[in-house]
Amino acid sequence: MSRTLAVVKIVFLCLVALCIPGMLILDAIQARKYADLKQQVLDLEKKQADLVEQNKKLITDISVLSGTDRIERIAEGELGMRQAQSEEIVRVEMKDVKKK
Repeated sequence: MSRTLAVVKIVFLCLVALCIPGMLILDAIQARKYADLKQQVLDLEKKQADLVEQNKKLITDISVLSGTDRIERIAEGELGMRQAQSEEIVRVEMKDVKKK
């Protein structure tokens, strides 16, 4: 019985000894995955900051391009348009027609 107990102890110690390098390998794999994910997060944060700056620039461009002075200048100069006189304005009223 004591010989069997000694064999079981040796097998158990060998398994524990083999588990330690296995745990270290798993730890290294997890550390590498963490580093990769951290780099992806940093890349995405940089891309987000770039997109926010680009969005700000586009909003500024929209407000410049939609300015009334610019639109009036293009309408008069390039399109030959003019502001309508009050006697040229016709108002059309539509009555609410309900379907039965």
